[in-house]
Amino acid sequence: MGFSMLSSCRLSPTISPPQTPKFGSSLSEGARFEMKMMFPGPIRANPPRVSKCKSESGDFVQRSSPNEVRKELERCFDLIHRLGRGVVYLGSARFLPNHSHYLQAQDLSREVAKLLDCTTWSGAGPGLMDAVTKGALEIGKPVGGIKIDKEAGEWTASKFHPYLPPQNYHTCRFFSARKHGLVDAVIRNSVSDRTAVIALPGGIGTLDEMFEILALIQLERIGSELPVPFLVMNYDSFYSKLFEFLDSCENRGTLSKGEINSLWRICNSNHEALTFLADFYDLSYGSVS
Repeated sequence: MGFSMLSSCRLSPTISPPQTPKFGSSLSEGARFEMKMMFPGPIRANPPRVSKCKSESGDFVQRSSPNEVRKELERCFDLIHRLGRGVVYLGSARFLPNHSHYLQAQDLSREVAKLLDCTTWSGAGPGLMDAVTKGALEIGKPVGGIKIDKEAGEWTASKFHPYLPPQNYHTCRFFSARKHGLVDAVIRNSVSDRTAVIALPGGIGTLDEMFEILALIQLERIGSELPVPFLVMNYDSFYSKLFEFLDSCENRGTLSKGEINSLWRICNSNHEALTFLADFYDLSYGSVS
């Protein structure tokens, strides 16, 4: 993972000799007795010890991870340049193909790709990532993926995708490169770019990515000039408890009133999502079957 041993320096504290109290003749006999009890003998300072650093005797090991991350970022950017920006899907890698959320995600991906005529991006793993990949491929739209070495699911040990061509995805070792790549895939450089972030049901990894992107939108690092729609698919009220928590944050003052709702759009069905995207990009919803 590119970790390095940093030179550590163990400093021994230097103790300044305390000042011996001077007892004046004005002290009473009782006070003198108390002072003798506190300082029964002469106070001597420990001699200062010379500080030594391990780096003085050992060679510093240079970190290799910055260069590795940079190379992964360049590969991600090259992939996005070749395939084009589009809709980035976030979601669980654990749902099986017979799950209702899998089937809904597959349908949504197919219709969104048809509506926006753009590239479909995901983590290129199993579960809902597999569903959106299949949905877009069904109608012949381009699909790109930025994988991670370790995924929660059946393809944990493989850097390969079972059916995407190798030139359409990249496998990262570092989460930072993967996240940066997925964010770059939704940046709009012109009004003709049609992109979006669509958060499907998921767990820790999905929530991590959702709120990182949400924070970037909040801080206007994404969509400052050309807004990027952020949709949360609340299938079967999957995220309703999360929304209740965020309402509690508003009531307690850690979020401004209406702040979170201004950053994303909650959709309970694919129809709501498609209608919203059609309105956002001023497209005819009739083009969606």
